[in-house]
Amino acid sequence: MPESLAGRLLIASPQLADPNFLRTVVLVLQHHEEGALGVILNRPSEAKVADALPPWSGYVGRPAVLFGGGPVGIEGALCLARLQGLDEPPGWQGLGLPGLPGVGLVDLDGEPVAVASRLERLRIFAGYAGWSAGQLEGEIKVGGWYTAPARPRDPFTSHPATLWGDVLRRQGGQLAMISTLPLNPRLN
Repeated sequence: MPESLAGRLLIASPQLADPNFLRTVVLVLQHHEEGALGVILNRPSEAKVADALPPWSGYVGRPAVLFGGGPVGIEGALCLARLQGLDEPPGWQGLGLPGLPGVGLVDLDGEPVAVASRLERLRIFAGYAGWSAGQLEGEIKVGGWYTAPARPRDPFTSHPATLWGDVLRRQGGQLAMISTLPLNPRLN
């Protein structure tokens, strides 16, 4: 298997035809022989965390809404957080993502106070993006996705609408140029 993409970003290329991933940025949380799992970072919904998961509403960053994490399992939620310090509180699943120290998943069935004193950032995603064995690698090979290192602020950006272009621009070169493409290039 190629090197794991866990902790890296997938940036949807303009040629990716799947509307579920149009101009998305996905943080890969797991990647191994059986497949890959990630969350879309730039799809805020209109559903407020205060309405869906009231105990967690005081802990999420701006915007304080649920994010559409992907087309799979949309009836469930994943809570991604960054904690300070090394000890792991109850309900915490560290992910060991390269370049993203302290980022992991929090059990939403637990009490927020168990992690509250250690929280730096928190975001809740409805659903996730998933790929079967070899599927993601195939999509990358045919040009559906660009990959890039994640920065600690990316999963918790307060400006999700500009994340796709921001990530492409910071790569430089041709990817920076792609960031300026209009949504419909025929209208250019």
